[in-house]
Amino acid sequence: MESLILYEFHRDLGTVMIDPRKRARWLWLTGLLLPLWAAAATQVHEFRLENGLKVLVKEDHRAPVVVTQVWYKVGSSYEHDGITGISHLLEHMMFKGTTRHGPGEFSRIIAEHGGRENAFTGSDYTAYFETLEKSRLPVAFELEADRMRNLLLDEKEFVKEKQVVLEERRMRTDDRPRAKTREHFMATAFTNGPYRNPVIGWPADIEALTVEDLRRWYRRWYAPNNATLVVVGDVEPRKVLQLARRWFGPLQPSEIPPLKPRTEVEQLGERRLQVKLPAKLPYLLMGYKVPVLASLPEDRRWEAYALTVLAGILDGGESARLASRLVRGSQIAAAAGAGYDLYDRLPSLFVFDATPAQGHDLQELEQALRREVEMLQKERVSDEELERVKTQVTAEAVYQRDSMFYQAMQIGLLETVGLGWRRLDEYVDRIRRVSAEQVRQVARKYLIPEHLTVAHLLPLPIEEGQRSAVPETVPGGDHVR
Repeated sequence: MESLILYEFHRDLGTVMIDPRKRARWLWLTGLLLPLWAAAATQVHEFRLENGLKVLVKEDHRAPVVVTQVWYKVGSSYEHDGITGISHLLEHMMFKGTTRHGPGEFSRIIAEHGGRENAFTGSDYTAYFETLEKSRLPVAFELEADRMRNLLLDEKEFVKEKQVVLEERRMRTDDRPRAKTREHFMATAFTNGPYRNPVIGWPADIEALTVEDLRRWYRRWYAPNNATLVVVGDVEPRKVLQLARRWFGPLQPSEIPPLKPRTEVEQLGERRLQVKLPAKLPYLLMGYKVPVLASLPEDRRWEAYALTVLAGILDGGESARLASRLVRGSQIAAAAGAGYDLYDRLPSLFVFDATPAQGHDLQELEQALRREVEMLQKERVSDEELERVKTQVTAEAVYQRDSMFYQAMQIGLLETVGLGWRRLDEYVDRIRRVSAEQVRQVARKYLIPEHLTVAHLLPLPIEEGQRSAVPETVPGGDHVR
């Protein structure tokens, strides 16, 4: 029997880019919205089919639209050396036909019904989505259920798509100096942890992949008991369950092998690298090894929220420290940002990235960022600054609820990384409870040289006719992964 569990939650996760013109309005509205938000929690209905598929439904009746997302617990962090990029290549092949629908039919059918569809692969997940008028929900279910277990993986289609992926890699990484620098930076920061490998894969591994490699990967991970179906929109949960039973219920589960531990070895000192590429501007990356929510015991999970607040203090809008002190103040940086994701599946990085302003170099910029870290370690942030960051984080959480797609994405992400979507319920409260002393404690504990990796992109001359994808003015906030 399917089990039904009803929960409530108040908060959307993750980071969303907010138009600065709207930010002030949302900060002001937070004081008005938060009490209403807490009083009128949104219900999430949780079901589980007999074959192991988890179904999560969130009602949002503001428009006659429904968002469907299927999340699989597999991504580049599940891969091993020699097959990097296989999860991403398989994502491409999921649009190349089943025993029932030929190549390209999936996208054509969704378009005929007035919908939009696509997919994405990350370090910890692969997800497929459709946005449709609410009466077309059965169309999405039929197609997603079909390709969950009936993918053809034709040899000719595979050969063509592998070249598409290699070209995608050339355009997005090999021809982009900053992206290439990030790739080498991650491979230096992590010795044996899976985050050292790029999601798109290393070129030699992509070249060597075979269609039989993909068949094994598909049979291993693409199964109802390794997936979460998320539906958000103008729907009735019980009717969604009936549709899920009809289309996904007959699918057979697989035996999902337990994951091998992929524990990163302890870093014993600062790591540095230089990357020399034709580029218009130099570029700096600094990353400190830090825990994430899933890697911390319950009594220390406050650290992940304190690191989130710390990131907001440094890079939480125009009034944050990096923008006000390094970009507008000393004008040593043309752009500077900081980022941290507490919802990664495995311990990750707290990252700074920056571009020096004209007349300044990478060494000066690095020292300026180190001074900002030292200041956070020595002095507690003021009550006013701490409250500003908390208010901003809360405002962004409220703002994100405006998107059905983003609501579904947050639910699917938390389920897939093993935290469970109910963590949404606690985010704002846990952020509000972070103290200035806790911010200082995590800065002292984790932002230390023994945990640090530094990368400098040193520009080489760009020859005539040679492309460089880095713009003259580099926007901030372009963080690793």
